[in-house]
Amino acid sequence: MKRYEVLADEIATMIAAQLLLPGDKLPSVRQQQARQAISPSTVFQAYYLLEARGLIVSRPRSGYYVAQQTHALALEPASSRPAEVRTDVDVSDLVFEVLGACGARDIVPLGSAFPSPELYPMARLARAVSASMRRFDPWSAVTDLSLGNAELRRQIALRYQLDGVHVSSDEIVITNGALEALNLCLQAVTRPGDTVLIESPSFYACLQALERLELKAVEIATSPRDGVDLDALAVLLERHQPKACWLMTSFQNPLGSLMPLEKKRALVELLARHAVPLIEDDVYGELYFGRQRPGLSKSADSQGLVMHCSSFSKTLAPGFRLGWVVAGRFARQVERLKLTTSLSAPVPLQMALADYLAQGGYERHLRQLRLTLAAQQRCMLQAIAEHFPPGTRVSRPQGGYFVWLELPDGCDALALHRSALEAGISIAPGPIFSATRAFGHCIRLNYGHPWRAPVAAAMATLGRLVAQQLSAREG
Repeated sequence: MKRYEVLADEIATMIAAQLLLPGDKLPSVRQQQARQAISPSTVFQAYYLLEARGLIVSRPRSGYYVAQQTHALALEPASSRPAEVRTDVDVSDLVFEVLGACGARDIVPLGSAFPSPELYPMARLARAVSASMRRFDPWSAVTDLSLGNAELRRQIALRYQLDGVHVSSDEIVITNGALEALNLCLQAVTRPGDTVLIESPSFYACLQALERLELKAVEIATSPRDGVDLDALAVLLERHQPKACWLMTSFQNPLGSLMPLEKKRALVELLARHAVPLIEDDVYGELYFGRQRPGLSKSADSQGLVMHCSSFSKTLAPGFRLGWVVAGRFARQVERLKLTTSLSAPVPLQMALADYLAQGGYERHLRQLRLTLAAQQRCMLQAIAEHFPPGTRVSRPQGGYFVWLELPDGCDALALHRSALEAGISIAPGPIFSATRAFGHCIRLNYGHPWRAPVAAAMATLGRLVAQQLSAREG
């Protein structure tokens, strides 16, 4: 990103976090020049960009001010209330149908599972790959199998240490993305016919994994703000005696909910009393908008029942497909399953990421990525407030890059998906996130793409399509 874009995103993030309020005056061009050590033209470009986004206004001979919000933000969705019964899962055909129609380059990717590739340091990663291949030791093609590259595991263990969790590098198994890690964990602790507790709504890849392994799903009432209802979970643990609980406790996909640390600790304690493993999908934990990363459930794990899975796919290198798992007491089973399925993640890519992490650029990249995503979220929330009909509700995630919309009664998310595709826009309809194909009037939208004219126009079009659905139903 250019320096003026960085400055604009920093200011947009402060506005989104309400550190700067409507009517507040921004520092003058001269003040920003001195404070940021940048040229006056860079400051002007940043302010012009913020004006174009509608975030600030210029007052002649006075300066720049935070704009008044012209549209009140929509209310948040209510907590889900699933039936809480054992359910066979049969969603793969629907998921493939929906996702298969969304891959064209000319589609505005609001239904995508990834942020824009423009947000990643691809040139630096390419240089790291090239450098690692020049130093490639042929023996590493053998020694780095199984657990994975020793230096990459050490770098990951250091990041756990920074988050207050002591993890030995020998406990870490490198996988082909977090999805393989999660599937290995599921296979290690379940057999066909077993019950697994999941969120409601839940990530569609979780549902597909349960379907493939012939497992039963029980959905837990879940809040878009702070995750699963622990009282409901306690009842389900007694009633269904599950073999595992698969949750995303930080910036859950699709809701964006964040479970506070105290609630995570209570979750771990509750599951430990029932000896139920927690398979934790934590791929979005680094994409927080606050001052520090949310605490990890693993920090409260005294019995080795938390199987913590993450990856670099959402934060750094989507196409590299490198993830990992710290599987606690189940580490041996997970390692053996890894060996007997895919054997190893690509060794050269592991070496390249280890080099990149050791050079210290990851934190700088993450800081900028968080600022950008926070600014883009605010733009999307404002667009929803402006263009979507009354009665629309939307989540307010504190990180990640998804929002969950609950559309007014009478809307059909699958029909909206089809009409949006005809208009060149992808969305993720609610039924693909449910074992029972519920949430027929809900959609997930991705704000991980730069807020440019095509995205802004797509949001206006979506709002119009929703309004047309409601008008047709009333007519």
